[in-house]
Amino acid sequence: MFEVISLSFAFTFGLAVRRIGLPPLVGFLAAGFAINAAGPSLGLPETSGEILDHVAHLGVLLLLFGVGLKLRLGQLAQPQVVGGALIHSAITTAVFSLGLVVFLGLDWPTALLLGVVLSFSSTVFSAKVLEAKRDIGAFYGRTAIGILVVQDIIALAVLAIYSGQAPSPSALALLAALPLARPALHWLLDASGHDELLVLAGMLLAIVAGGAGFEAVGLGAEIGALVVGLLLSTHTRAKELSDSLWGLKELFLVGFFLQIGMSGLPGPEDLAIALALTLLLPLKGALFFALLLAFRLRARTAFLTALNLTAYSEFSLIVAAAVLPDWLVPLALAVSLSFIFAAPLDRFADRLFGRLEPYLHGFQARRVHRDELPTDLGAASVLILGMGRTGTAAYDTISPHLRAVGIDADTYRVQGHTSAGRNVLFADVEDAGFWRGLRMSGIEGAILAMDNIEAKESAAQALRAKGFRGPIIAHALYEDHVLRLKTAGADHIYQTMNQAGIGLADQAVLAIERDREPASFVEV
Repeated sequence: MFEVISLSFAFTFGLAVRRIGLPPLVGFLAAGFAINAAGPSLGLPETSGEILDHVAHLGVLLLLFGVGLKLRLGQLAQPQVVGGALIHSAITTAVFSLGLVVFLGLDWPTALLLGVVLSFSSTVFSAKVLEAKRDIGAFYGRTAIGILVVQDIIALAVLAIYSGQAPSPSALALLAALPLARPALHWLLDASGHDELLVLAGMLLAIVAGGAGFEAVGLGAEIGALVVGLLLSTHTRAKELSDSLWGLKELFLVGFFLQIGMSGLPGPEDLAIALALTLLLPLKGALFFALLLAFRLRARTAFLTALNLTAYSEFSLIVAAAVLPDWLVPLALAVSLSFIFAAPLDRFADRLFGRLEPYLHGFQARRVHRDELPTDLGAASVLILGMGRTGTAAYDTISPHLRAVGIDADTYRVQGHTSAGRNVLFADVEDAGFWRGLRMSGIEGAILAMDNIEAKESAAQALRAKGFRGPIIAHALYEDHVLRLKTAGADHIYQTMNQAGIGLADQAVLAIERDREPASFVEV
C-alpha cells in the first residue's frame, strides 16, 4: 500500500509542477507534505518512514557515487574551492548564529550548531541540477561540487563533535589504503561485463564498498560513495557505469525528496522561521558570488556557481534528527522552500545572467583564473562544439580533409584530447563572453555535438547573431528537438537513432551486393 501511495502522489505532483515549468523535484517535495497531511486517512503502515529513509539513503549514495565518477581529485585542491568553502562557512555561521541569539533568544551552543548547518549547501540538490544540465564537467560545475565536498568534510567533523562519535582508529588506515585499492576496483569493473552484472557491480561499489565500508569505520557513508566513485573516475568505462545506474538513482532519489516533505507538518511558528530563512538565501548566494570573484573567477562562472549553491543542505535534517529534534520541522520546511526557490533560478541561470551581465561584469577582476582564459581558433575552418564521443568521431573523420578545432567546457577532457594530438580548446559555449571575443573569419562550418539541447540552441543562436552564414550541423535524439534547433538557426539536423539505422542499412546493402557478385575462377 505504501508504494502505491508514494508512487501515485510523486507522479501526480511531479507532472503538475512540470506543466508550469518547474522541475519535478519540487512536485516530489509537495507530494511528501501531502502524504504527511493525509497520512492517517490513507492508512499508511507504521514502518513507512523507515522504508522511505532507506530508499532515500540509497538514492543519495548512488547520486554521489555517480558524481565521483565524473570528477578528478585535482579539482578539489583548487584555491577557489577550499578557500571559498572555508571562508563562506565561517562568515555565514557567524551571521546566522548571531541572528538566532538576538532575534530568537537561543543559547549560544544551539545557535552555533544551527549556524553551521545553515551555512552548508545541498549536495543532493546541486548535484542533481548539474547532472540534469550535464554541467558537472564544466568549470563552474566542478567548482560547485568541490566546495560541496569540502563542506561535507566540515559537516562530518561537526556531527562527530556534537554527537560524541569520533571516527575509529581504522578510519586512518582505510584512507591510507585507498590508492592501493584502485587497481582492484578497476579490475572488478572490467570483469563485470556490460549487462545486469555491471549494474550490480555499481551498486556494490557505491552502497557496500563506499557506503557501508566507510560507515563501519566512523566515516560518512555519503563521503565513502563519493570517494569510491573518484577512484573509478579514471577508468575508461566510468561513463558506462554511471549511465547504467541512472534509472535506479533517479527512482531512489524520489524517495529522498518525499522524505523531506514527510519530515513533519509545520505550525505557524515553524512556517515563520522557514520563511525568514528563505528570505536570507539571496544573501547566501551573494556571498558566494563575491568570494569567487575574489579568487579571480569570471562573473558568469561565479554567478552560476553561486546560484547552484544557494539551497540549504539536507545535512541540517540529519543533525536535527540526531541532536536538535525540536528544529526538525522548521528546518525541513526551510530546506524544501530553498529547493523551490533555487530550482527555477538554476534552470534559467544563463538567461538570468544575460540580463544582469552589464551590471555584474563590472565586478570581475581584470586578471581571470587560468582555466577561464579566452581562446583563439587559429586557422581552423571547421568548428566542433562539444568533444564527447559524437564530437570526437566527427573531428577524427573530418580532420584528414579540413582543419578542425574542437571546443569543450571540461578541462580534463580538453587535456585528454590535446595529449592525443587533437586541436581542442577550453571554453563554455553558453558563455556570452566567449562569443563576444571570438573571431570567426576562417570558420566555414560548425558542428554542434553537445548533449544538452539548450546548449545547442544557445550555440546556434550565438553563431547566427555573430553574422555566421555557413552551415550549422547538429544531431538530435528526439523529434521535437529538430524543430527547436532549426528555429535557433541550424541548417542540417540528424536524428541520432535514425542515422544509426540508415548506416546499418547501407552496410547491409553493400554486404549483400558484394555476396551476390559471381566468383572469379582462374582455370589452370
